[in-house]
Amino acid sequence: MDSTPAIHHAAADGYAKGADTYVRGRPDYPPEIAAWLRDTLGLRAGATVLDLGAGTGKFTPRLLATGASVIAVEPVAAMLDKLAAAQPEVRPLVGTAEAIPLPDASVDVVVCAQAFHWFATAEALSEIHRVLKPRGRLGLVWNMRDARVPWVAQMDRIVNEFEGDAPRYYTGAWRKAFPHPGFGPIDERHYANGHTGSPEDVILNRVRSTSFISALPPEKKALVDERLRALIAAEPELRDRAVVTVPYDTAAYCVARAD
Repeated sequence: MDSTPAIHHAAADGYAKGADTYVRGRPDYPPEIAAWLRDTLGLRAGATVLDLGAGTGKFTPRLLATGASVIAVEPVAAMLDKLAAAQPEVRPLVGTAEAIPLPDASVDVVVCAQAFHWFATAEALSEIHRVLKPRGRLGLVWNMRDARVPWVAQMDRIVNEFEGDAPRYYTGAWRKAFPHPGFGPIDERHYANGHTGSPEDVILNRVRSTSFISALPPEKKALVDERLRALIAAEPELRDRAVVTVPYDTAAYCVARAD
């Protein structure tokens, strides 16, 4: 646990610069997630859960609501500071998925919300396995814009043009980390979700909070804003609206530790 791997440059640069925008721009999670945390992951009072790659703590209140004790591990200090200030009940720790600063078999559940694609490796899964107790569970959660809606697909095309080598959930590359000898099969669930608010927050700030967009030079970020504003102006569902809803699909995966 002494050798900490380098954080991907898109995460290190983008999230350090965009912590405030991340808080404003990211969607919440659907109410069905509460039952999934309780019934599928087994979170309740008396359990301990690790929020791994916790960011600013967008998902953390969902974990606290289960009654479990919550530990947050996050490598980007600017994001962890936001989490610690907002959630004083949580134990915040600087660390990575490949070097988790916790003892063996110390947590009942590990949850990675909007994060596992950054560290989807056998090494990270082995480290997660190490800190999980026997019969522990790993939960993976992502909010993904519903690109079946044409204007959402246009929004995604604007964003994806700048992704470079940044890992993304939608590519499915994270699945290559499985199967892993320390874990059983993947249980997959999907829930409809929506991000409702001003276009400035749910479209512009959401895109600005994307790691590789936040890391762009100012002139390219201005270009992204310009293209998004043009999309809003051209789309009847968005134009001249004070409040809009961006449709999402929330994917939730549970993998049990193999003992």
